[in-house]
Amino acid sequence: MKRNECIAMLLAGGQGSRLKALTKSIAKPAVSFGGKYRIIDFSLSNCANSGINTVGVLTQYRPFLLNSYISSGASWNLNSRDGGVFVLPPYATESGGSWYEGTADAIFRNLEFLDIYDSEYVLILSGDHLYRMDYRKMLKNHKEKGADLSVSVMQVPWDEASRFGIITADEDGRIVKFTEKPAEPDSNLASMGIYIFSKDILVKALIEDSTDENSDHDFGKNIIPKLLAEGKNLFTYEFSGFWKDVGTIPAYHETSMSLLDDDPAFVLDDPEFPFMSNSNIYPPQYIGANADIKQSLVANGCYVKGTVHHSILSINASVDEGAVVKDSVLLPGAHVEKDAVVIKAILGENAVVKSGCTFGSGEDDAEIALLGNHEVYEGGQQ
Repeated sequence: MKRNECIAMLLAGGQGSRLKALTKSIAKPAVSFGGKYRIIDFSLSNCANSGINTVGVLTQYRPFLLNSYISSGASWNLNSRDGGVFVLPPYATESGGSWYEGTADAIFRNLEFLDIYDSEYVLILSGDHLYRMDYRKMLKNHKEKGADLSVSVMQVPWDEASRFGIITADEDGRIVKFTEKPAEPDSNLASMGIYIFSKDILVKALIEDSTDENSDHDFGKNIIPKLLAEGKNLFTYEFSGFWKDVGTIPAYHETSMSLLDDDPAFVLDDPEFPFMSNSNIYPPQYIGANADIKQSLVANGCYVKGTVHHSILSINASVDEGAVVKDSVLLPGAHVEKDAVVIKAILGENAVVKSGCTFGSGEDDAEIALLGNHEVYEGGQQ
């Protein structure tokens, strides 16, 4: 890929309200996952591994942790002199200011950034999905098809198709229909929310959409259907790898636990296409002489003197002597005190389960017990 042939705009302003207490104080893309990562790491690493060295990160909801985490972009090798990673929050102009009104509006209000880092193509991403993808392959397909817009899609089970934006395409991959969350889908090709636009098409579409008072200023609801109606060249790029939106507590817990399988569907440590993070500064784990750890992922900075079975301990988490953690996820800084028991639960960042308490039931049909960021559990109702 030529330098700045394609730049990325990464939408990372989502609240992620379905993750409940985990996003009470931080944006969804900043939520920890897999021990040492945050969800945004996967999109940023994909960009770096795909040779895309200029990335605009559009933030909005609770941006402080995300801003400080991204820092200079050096952790993902995105700190080059002629590119880099840039945090782009909403800002005021001489006519006032307001929050981004939709995904398309967020990009529209940063057209100046697109002008500064002039490129032929613009890759638009969501910062809250888990997947490994080489965007160079999608760009190659975009150019070969002569596309104005390419939409990355994947096949989903038919009974889940109504949850997604559904693409109907001909045998050449040309999009002939796009339906947002149809009640009766006629295709099981789901949009992944990953788009490559030829820049001139994108800019024109965003400017026109900005003056439409009836628009939601959203790519799926407005931009794509309008381009399709205008007869523009819209094509699919079919992806067959792992892709997951861990947007609910059950999905987050289930996907986290799947990392502990003997042959996990989502591999974190592929040396050919590595995931990078800004969490490599922590010291090694401390494992006590009487600690009992089985089938678990224990990140750097953890302090373990108790029992940890089939669980994930994120950076700086700690399990004291006599404590038991099973089938659970401890986010950064979470602390299980002496003789406490945590079963089938998620503990948020810097959450504490006090000594002697039991948190989570472990019953097969029970909901995942959730303790929010910085919350303390001292017994009683969960």
